Amino acid sequence: MTARPHVVLSAAMSVDGYLDDTSPERLLLSNSADFDRVDQVRAESDAILIGATTMRKDNPRLLVNSDERRAQRVADGKPEFPLKVTVTKSGGLSADLKFWHHGGAKLVVTVDDAVEKVRATLGDLADVVSVGPELDWGLVLDELGCRGVKQLMVEGGGTIHTQLMAAGLADELHLAVAPLLVGQAAAPKFLGAADYPGGSTSRMRLLEARAIGDVVLLRYAPKERS
Repeated sequence: MTARPHVVLSAAMSVDGYLDDTSPERLLLSNSADFDRVDQVRAESDAILIGATTMRKDNPRLLVNSDERRAQRVADGKPEFPLKVTVTKSGGLSADLKFWHHGGAKLVVTVDDAVEKVRATLGDLADVVSVGPELDWGLVLDELGCRGVKQLMVEGGGTIHTQLMAAGLADELHLAVAPLLVGQAAAPKFLGAADYPGGSTSRMRLLEARAIGDVVLLRYAPKERS
């Protein structure tokens, strides 16, 4: 059986756990040094995944920005850019989003009821595959493993982070904690309510704690619990 990828969840959040505020503009939580760190993790990954809601809201290009890092990927025999992946149950995607028009190969993982809708919308902008009648994250990872993805970087949003953590499928958690307080109940949070493995007393192993300017990077191993 093909091995599933090593799954890295990456997020920047406020001290009170929010990914953004409710304003129309994206809240910049990280600093330039941490954005560069994220770029390095992207360059080290075989695929980067975001949810369709995050794509619609933030309209990111989701690229490796460093020329040197892209050149190193090519020198290592890899594509210049990691595979860009999104998941959708509704199929509600627009072909005008930046995600489709920058970088290298793109993949949409969806369900049986939406697969033809997505193909009709995107045409040859992306490969589109269904994992069955329901969105099963184990099957999503199996599909990526079959495509040669050894490391998957997941950049949100909160619903996807919650689902992967609750399913026990995250291998690493990278949290950049910014010295900001959002305090808005309607703003998106890093994690929502869920039945997490081990319950509220199960402690994850800390891999690293590092100050990056005024941001603190915390790296945890979610599958290693005491």
